[in-house]
Amino acid sequence: MDEFAEALRTAITNRGLGLERLREHLSQNGVSVSLATLSYWQTGRSRPERQKSLQAVVHLEHILRVPPGHLSELLGPPRPRRRWLREAPAPMSAFWPSPSPVEHVLHDLDTQWDDQLIRVSQQDFVTIGADRAAKSFRSRQVLSASMNGPDRWVLIMHADAPGRPLPRVTALKNCTVGRVVADPAEGLLVAELVFGRPLLRGESVVIEHELVNQPPCPPATDYERKFRLPAREYVLEVTFEGDPPASVAQLADGSPVAPGRTLLDVALDVRPGVRGFRWSW
Repeated sequence: MDEFAEALRTAITNRGLGLERLREHLSQNGVSVSLATLSYWQTGRSRPERQKSLQAVVHLEHILRVPPGHLSELLGPPRPRRRWLREAPAPMSAFWPSPSPVEHVLHDLDTQWDDQLIRVSQQDFVTIGADRAAKSFRSRQVLSASMNGPDRWVLIMHADAPGRPLPRVTALKNCTVGRVVADPAEGLLVAELVFGRPLLRGESVVIEHELVNQPPCPPATDYERKFRLPAREYVLEVTFEGDPPASVAQLADGSPVAPGRTLLDVALDVRPGVRGFRWSW
């Protein structure tokens, strides 16, 4: 067991910070650490070893309010490095404050092909009703197989208000809904979107699905898309059927966005992390 990863994960959970907020705190202290790296550290996929990373750990101790030196002491001696090995992608539970519930709902699903699907395009269309609640989420994905065999896409959805009814999943194009696992107490829903047939290497597929919320729903204050792996293109359109929000900010960097009935985010060569909008009424 990696004591450093366990201690870091526990500290993050106790502090109640998501990885994006933790990255922002580090950035405010002049320390640049990617979301993927933070995810690797808390899951034990990798550990801080370079001098810059060790300095980041010192700042993490302060931000997470753990005793000075507590995390640093758990690192122990550096592990042997093989420079020719490509760093493994973050686990599917990456970018959640506590990955354990996500790993639990994923346990019995077939996720073996996720790393073999190249994210060519991800397009999200979000509708916020006149009551300010999130009404529906429609997604269109263009995926390309890096080897023979991929036959499904696994979606993970996290509700803003755990304990409430989870949305209904509907397949719209070139896929069917396979197994669905829900954990209402954690606000988690995962589902398999099964293609018509397994893809061959280099073959692509366009799939669409929709999540429709079940009332009652609280007012929505954000929408985020988590990228565990790079995507060549991302398009997000948020439509407000009622009055637009009073203020809006990008989740990626916190920069302000002009409020309106439609918010649009278009990005190319998206790296692992989180994109979306946060707004207030």
